[in-house]
Amino acid sequence: MTPYIPGGAQVSNIEVTATTVQRGDIIQLGGHAFRVRDLFQLPQGAKQLVFESGELLAIHARTRLVAVRMLRRR
Repeated sequence: MTPYIPGGAQVSNIEVTATTVQRGDIIQLGGHAFRVRDLFQLPQGAKQLVFESGELLAIHARTRLVAVRMLRRR
C-alpha cells in the first residue's frame, strides 16, 4: 500500500541503482535525507548524484539504495 501525504502527493519506497535513480528522489544516508538535484554520468555505468544541500555522492553501476519517490497522479 502506498502512503498518503497531505496535499494529495503519494510517495513510494523503491530500490534505485545508478540506472534508475532520478532527480527528486530522496535517499537516506547516515540518518539524513538527501534529495537528488542533479545527476552526472561517470565511466563504466556509475553516476554522480548532486544533492540539494550541495553534497556529492558517486555510486557504482551495481550500487543499490532505497529511495522515496513522489508518484505522479493519474
